[in-house]
Amino acid sequence: MGKGAGQYGARGLYRDHAIVLRLHKLGEADRIITVLTKRHGKIRAVAKGVRKTSSRFGARLEPFSHIDVQLYLGRSLDVVSQVETLTHFGKNIMSDYAGYTAASVIAETAERLVDEEREPALRLYLLTVGALRSIAAGEHDPPLILDAYLLRAMATAGWEPALQACAVCGRDGAHRAFSVASGGCVCTGCRPPGSATPAPETLELMSALLHGSWNYADASVEKIRREASGLIAAHLQWHLERGLRSLPFVERP
Repeated sequence: MGKGAGQYGARGLYRDHAIVLRLHKLGEADRIITVLTKRHGKIRAVAKGVRKTSSRFGARLEPFSHIDVQLYLGRSLDVVSQVETLTHFGKNIMSDYAGYTAASVIAETAERLVDEEREPALRLYLLTVGALRSIAAGEHDPPLILDAYLLRAMATAGWEPALQACAVCGRDGAHRAFSVASGGCVCTGCRPPGSATPAPETLELMSALLHGSWNYADASVEKIRREASGLIAAHLQWHLERGLRSLPFVERP
């Protein structure tokens, strides 16, 4: 989606709800923020003067913040002109290491899954808001929320791992082998060398996380969670074609 006049006001202003994914310093007092918006997809914009103590909205542009933001079109980067906080998820997330590391992977994944700026990504936006809200509220263990998010985010990108039918031939059944390169579970006839053989409970947990069966997921044991996390991470990074910087820091039970 280009910067067409139809979606912006006469002065190049536009407003949207967004999640702050990342920020880094620019010059003496500015920051470049990366946000995932509800209608305009991923946006990189300059927030001028936010590193000054006198900034009127610097504190509202912290990572994981859910905001209502107004921007105006710039030559290379858009510029933040107004910000209102909708929910400051970071307030609770930042105080818990497990929550912070899980949220960091969620933010990095959301940024990586949107290739083009201004490409609408409503489903991913809603998933990201929901996952950060769940972590901030302490609804489930952060690593479980993260794994559920990664599975569902991959589904929005067309990378959902096969967990029921064989990823190669489509044969139904409870297949024991899992091949990242093949796309998930594979039958004995399609199983390539080097495939993993996870416990049946691991595949059941992955299915529960994908479909929101939280009673089953919350009751799962540490060994099964770890195995599921490994498969999910491997599947995601295979499709991204390079690793996530924040993933090694995730705190597991």
